[in-house]
Amino acid sequence: MSRHSKERKTSKFQQSINIILLFVYIVLACFLLFLIFRYHILAISYANVLIAIVMILLALIALFLILKRKAKIFTMILLLVSVFVSSLSLIGVHQFVSLANQLNATSNYSSYSISVAVLADSEIGNVSELSSVTAPTKTDAENIKKLLDDIKTSQSKDLTVEESASYLAAYKSLLAGETKAIVLNSVFENLIEQEYPDHAKKIKKIYTKELTKTVEAPKVSQNKAFNIYISGIDTYGPISSVSRSDVNIIMTVNQETKKILLTTTPRDAYVPIADGGNNQNDKLTHAGIYGVDASIHTLENLYGIDLNYYVRLNFTSFLKLIDLLGGVDVYNDQDFTSLHGNYHFPVGNVHLNSEQALGFVRERYSLTNGDGDRGRNQQKVIAAIIQKLTSTEALKNFDGIVQGLQDSVQTNMPPETMVSLVNDQLASGGKYTVITRDLKGTGRMDLPSYAMPDSNLYMLEVDPNSLETLKTEIKDIMEGK
Repeated sequence: MSRHSKERKTSKFQQSINIILLFVYIVLACFLLFLIFRYHILAISYANVLIAIVMILLALIALFLILKRKAKIFTMILLLVSVFVSSLSLIGVHQFVSLANQLNATSNYSSYSISVAVLADSEIGNVSELSSVTAPTKTDAENIKKLLDDIKTSQSKDLTVEESASYLAAYKSLLAGETKAIVLNSVFENLIEQEYPDHAKKIKKIYTKELTKTVEAPKVSQNKAFNIYISGIDTYGPISSVSRSDVNIIMTVNQETKKILLTTTPRDAYVPIADGGNNQNDKLTHAGIYGVDASIHTLENLYGIDLNYYVRLNFTSFLKLIDLLGGVDVYNDQDFTSLHGNYHFPVGNVHLNSEQALGFVRERYSLTNGDGDRGRNQQKVIAAIIQKLTSTEALKNFDGIVQGLQDSVQTNMPPETMVSLVNDQLASGGKYTVITRDLKGTGRMDLPSYAMPDSNLYMLEVDPNSLETLKTEIKDIMEGK
């Protein structure tokens, strides 16, 4: 083969490679640009438009050189670099979008179960051996009916119901031998645990039906001010599980004024519980047992506001977040030792790792004002987290933070809104001013509980003046005052 023939063959090979590379680049660029514009990624000072122009120009230059059969090696290098950069960018953007969607994946429903339970040593092993069950139909009629209808359909067994005042009362009657079987809603087991920490060891569930509860769509904000409900649930289970909410914070955000107001409503606040609570007064934490919507509607009614989005995180996610941020720094205004982990916190600035932070926010018995001080400690940690999350360093690692929390955080905030928040922060820079407030009240032990009518529980009777003050402050932040 002559030298000329070899050169022609090499030239044809290079031309073929360039055509293939151009095709691959165009496909990658189309997918990348679709995601960028679909989710408004880097929509800052037309940065996304500039990226699109550069990518199109690169494709046109490469196409021109290929058609003219010029600068084949340069064209190959140009396309190789373009394919490499586009691939990395597409992977990153796709990963972020996937993770954001995953945080939304369970936002439209909550899961729980309802069972028929007997004593652990009972010889009864099937619902077909029963004629009746004891259950609180006055407080949980809908779920109990779903269970009994399912048993009738699947087991051809029609069970009658003996009424009890609550699930706790039903459980007590089972222990006393006054009934053979009870209905048990998994959500209400948290309430039984308050008096019987080992209750699960004393019973066995012979029939269980898994249920889901639909959650309302977000009230998407059309401006730069909005409210987020932050709920800290008291379980290590799946984030979609229905559970009491021990942390109840309204985060009012104004992107224009760079102000955030954190309003804590104590878990024991005695307020009308919406939805399943039938607007009967009870402690706020019990709203969570009727689903996240009940907590949202309860707080909306209490403060006269719209909660645009919600974020639920459990203790597992709390630990992960603190670790991903490299710990947080807070000011502690009283010396105490936490029961969780037995950590000692002196007065002054303290650095908290994940376990220390959990002990810091869960402790209330060692604090002067009990749950009120615990709420303020929760605010301090939340504020510290926000300050770190809005830092340039954290934004650079935003994808890693989201990835680390994907199984432990649930939110109905759309991915487009998340991206918009990141874009705004990148464009404007600067830190947010975080203001913390908490609802005041007077502790009492003589107020009735709708969910637990047969128990004497600690309640916080809301101070009307404190409530009105907080309403005004939330309104002022929303209006940019």
